[in-house]
Amino acid sequence: MQVILLENIKTLGNLGDLIKVKPGYGRNYLIPTGKALMANAANKAYFDAKRAELEQEMHHRLSDAEARLEAVNQLSIRLTARAGDEGRLFGSVTAHDIAEAIKQQGVTVSKHEIRLEQGPIRQLGEHPVGIHLHSEVTTEIMVTVVAE
Repeated sequence: MQVILLENIKTLGNLGDLIKVKPGYGRNYLIPTGKALMANAANKAYFDAKRAELEQEMHHRLSDAEARLEAVNQLSIRLTARAGDEGRLFGSVTAHDIAEAIKQQGVTVSKHEIRLEQGPIRQLGEHPVGIHLHSEVTTEIMVTVVAE
């Protein structure tokens, strides 16, 4: 199945690229989420007419992500959790908890933008956490988890 990308997708291509994907991926994910259009004559004409508008939208999202990047890099995240004697948490610190802590400091970050490579945090201490604000804008912050 061939689709026209409506935004930059790291593993597939850039805005306007005509790519071939598996039918299920195109029908069930790319097209319903608005990331791509089915490649046919009508959609190609539609894309050509809307190309400048889509590029401007992408530029706006990128500049917004860069502004949030500067704000996120200045943050210091410190979370408290119940822990045992050996420093192991009774629960865990998830992306949702980290997003809420960032939001309390005045920066809007969704839990989907937070990347916990080893899964939820289950130990006390400092942990690096990746934040993926845009396909071209990523950063890493340190999250400190202390005992209550």
